[in-house]
Amino acid sequence: MRIERRYTKDGQSPYAEIEFRLTTSEIRNPDGSVVFHADDVEVPAVWSQVASDVLAQKYFRKAGVPARLKKLEEPTVPSWLWRSVADEEALEALPEKERHIGEQSAKQVFDRLAGTWTYWGWKGGYFDSEADAQAFFDEQRYMLAMQMVAPNSPQWFNTGLHWAYGIDGPSQGHFYVDFQTGKLVKSKSAYEHPQPHACFIQSISDDLVNEGGIMDLWVREARLFKYGSGTGSNFSRLRGEGEKLSGGGKSSGLMSFLKIGDRAAGAIKSGGTTRRAAKMVIVDVDHPDIEQYINWKVREEEKVANLVTGSKINQRHLKAVLKACVNCEGSGDDCFDPDKNPVLSPSRATPTSSFRSTTPTGIRKPISRCRARTPTIRCASPTNSSRRSRPTATGTSPGAPSPARSPRP
Repeated sequence: MRIERRYTKDGQSPYAEIEFRLTTSEIRNPDGSVVFHADDVEVPAVWSQVASDVLAQKYFRKAGVPARLKKLEEPTVPSWLWRSVADEEALEALPEKERHIGEQSAKQVFDRLAGTWTYWGWKGGYFDSEADAQAFFDEQRYMLAMQMVAPNSPQWFNTGLHWAYGIDGPSQGHFYVDFQTGKLVKSKSAYEHPQPHACFIQSISDDLVNEGGIMDLWVREARLFKYGSGTGSNFSRLRGEGEKLSGGGKSSGLMSFLKIGDRAAGAIKSGGTTRRAAKMVIVDVDHPDIEQYINWKVREEEKVANLVTGSKINQRHLKAVLKACVNCEGSGDDCFDPDKNPVLSPSRATPTSSFRSTTPTGIRKPISRCRARTPTIRCASPTNSSRRSRPTATGTSPGAPSPARSPRP
């Protein structure tokens, strides 16, 4: 490939004409406790605080980066493109706690991403000349800094950790295509050939523990979640509740396994950071447990509706309480006493009107039923016969073939 420079100049840093600034990024729990805090995070000045927070909280490598690096010479690679490894001699001179650090600057992330892409391109013979490779490296870094391009999350998480810092680990079960032979090869390390893809579609067979079965899927999903990717599967091959097993018993049903997968996904921090794993579940409309599946989705929506409604009602009444206290003409603490401040009188509260004004019409009835039966949100959702006739409710395409369900040993 021949790469023409559009935004950078030969012999000049791609960051030379970009202003950078230092910012602070922080995440707090509702109780005020700090989940994440980072000072002096270097980002392009044009970046918003949200973009800066996403980079610092999710995409920075927070540990394991050697504080001292050295270049690893490769005769067939230009010296400016050599990958880096830990300088063990220099590290020994530092206190043990200071030998490994985390990323602190957006430039480090841009360099490792663009550097790795250029390194792979050079190894694969993609560039016509060294000047083209250098131009590609510079142009990519400039465009990343100016938010003109952006890769998916697994790229931000994983790409370049091996090339830029020499970070590696044992094989995690990944495969890659060798560009020289064209054959599928199992990776011998965790980061030399990282997992850079955003989404995976995985199959599942009606088998409990064997390869390709139910429990094997949870392992494969965990591997994808760990490195920041998402996954989706059609679970229609699994037999319904009460269907016979080859051993003489009866199946616990599709839903029991879907709930296990959902809990597992919720427990894993995608990419090792504060991000919930992305998981898609599909069930065909002709599956025996389809009504349970749809109602499961409805109940989850009701939980969200309860949380949102409660939050809005609390917000409205707390604002009214604060306003009543601030605008009170009483003396001392009389403004905070409901017996002396008539605006704070319980008789003036109208929770029903607040509930109606803050809750969409379509979800008032199921929420009201939940509140009437129990103070918790564990209540059955209404059965709507019209949902049974909608194939799109399961997320499948009309006319798509349904995978066969075979007896499970």
